[in-house]
Amino acid sequence: MKPIRTERLVLRNWEDRDRDLFHRINSDEQVMAFFPFRRDRQAADAVMDAMRREIDRDGYGWTAVEIAASGECIGFTGLHGAEVAGVAPPGSIEIGWRLAPEFWGKGYVTEAAEALLAFGFQTLGLDEVISFAVHDNVRSLAVMERLGMRRDPSGDFDHPLVPDSRPDLKRHALYRIARSDWLSRRS
Repeated sequence: MKPIRTERLVLRNWEDRDRDLFHRINSDEQVMAFFPFRRDRQAADAVMDAMRREIDRDGYGWTAVEIAASGECIGFTGLHGAEVAGVAPPGSIEIGWRLAPEFWGKGYVTEAAEALLAFGFQTLGLDEVISFAVHDNVRSLAVMERLGMRRDPSGDFDHPLVPDSRPDLKRHALYRIARSDWLSRRS
């Protein structure tokens, strides 16, 4: 993957120097508040390795987000295949993100996601990008709205990978943006 540069960020493939941060954000209670799992170091390393291979293979995926001025990795964002029965058929692409808490509220996610939408629509030729999050995850839902994504209440769903023991995390809000809507926002 060729790195994508924004005003303040570099979106790039994972490097071994990112392992500590990747483990930290995948085991942090605040970051993972809307996920029913936490990853230990071994699991985090395995997931990061899989993400790296996916980016090498496909040219996109969950990419590391680095502050350009310092070279510090702060989390990830990306475009990724999403298949959720009845909601996202095969071939659907989602956009998502996860940053270390000390980098929240600085506009990094929106900046990175805007660059990824441009990449998805202009370079990959996508027709639509979706995103979804737990109904109560107001921070992520606000990012989706800032990106020009529109809520599709008819597509809200109970995530099949969330265990019944966590009913507070099951219901997800679905957002969409079509290439035509993205283009109209740019003119």
